[in-house]
Amino acid sequence: MKLLPLGDRVVLKQSVAEETTKSGIVLPSQAKEKPQYAEVVEVGPGAIVDGEKIPMEVKVGDKVIYSRYAGTEVKLGEDEYIIVKQADILAVVE
Repeated sequence: MKLLPLGDRVVLKQSVAEETTKSGIVLPSQAKEKPQYAEVVEVGPGAIVDGEKIPMEVKVGDKVIYSRYAGTEVKLGEDEYIIVKQADILAVVE
């Protein structure tokens, strides 16, 4: 099964949350902060505003930072994804 986003939506694969701090303290699962760093897996065709197509600014494979409370979490099989609008992506990490 494959996720194909519509409009200006983007499917992201979240990075793995840190299990230990830099000082070596092991964090319990409740204390782990949800990462805001992810990889773009799929990109929609883009939005149409006033009859004009707005192109997507990200592409598959980009590493991005997105808004903390943005998107919808989706689980397909064993994989977990988050679907966000392009406007919720704050930056591309190079």
